[in-house]
Amino acid sequence: MTALGDPRFEYLLRLGDDALVLGQRLSEWCGHAPTLEVDLSLANIGLDLIGQATFFLGYAGELEGKGRDADALAFHRDVLAYRNCLMVEQPNGDFVRTIARQFLYSSMHELLLGALIRSNDARIAEVAAKGVKEVRYHRELAGDWVIRLGDGTDESRQRMIDGLDWHWRFVDELFQMDAIEQALAAEGVAADRSTLRPAFDAGVAAVLNDATLEMPELPRATVGGRVGHHSEHLGHLLAVMQHLPRSYPDARW
Repeated sequence: MTALGDPRFEYLLRLGDDALVLGQRLSEWCGHAPTLEVDLSLANIGLDLIGQATFFLGYAGELEGKGRDADALAFHRDVLAYRNCLMVEQPNGDFVRTIARQFLYSSMHELLLGALIRSNDARIAEVAAKGVKEVRYHRELAGDWVIRLGDGTDESRQRMIDGLDWHWRFVDELFQMDAIEQALAAEGVAADRSTLRPAFDAGVAAVLNDATLEMPELPRATVGGRVGHHSEHLGHLLAVMQHLPRSYPDARW
């Protein structure tokens, strides 16, 4: 047990916050993507992720037992209470940097949800079984763009290199296992993220090879999101995302 109560509550926050924050980031592309087709694709990926966040945060609220539902957890927590990884809160940058982030995150996310299908928590397994199909599309779409841009013009190639370099320092955190996740993995509730790393590395390397790109060198890892140590970027994101619910707390949409 933790100070938060049921350790599953903490784990579900991590799963839900990752999806929610990345979904919010992708929503910033609405009306601004390079083409209408890409605009719709990014919007749909964002909706998939927010749908997953709704399930995970809703379940977390039930386990907490304090009357907070998914909306309350999404819109009425302060930045230090968020448990998302640092990669998903990074600014979009240009389109290529967004694609680089989506490819790296979705490559891990698909493996994680695939492992969570075997969770002995039926609610988590159910969401994972539905979500892994969605995330496979996310990974394939982003991977296709990595190849197209990496093996494209000199400018698109350099931008993809820069985008991957920007996000590479956050990769280690995606596979970090602390005492909470280790205990839940031993109980069969959570997935052991560390065991997913070889498949992630192989999948990423295969796509980068097709893109005629080299694997970036791993810099010193940047971590802290899982314990609420975030970059300044998350605070700005939450200020936008939470503005209406906090301004009109009694409103019903």
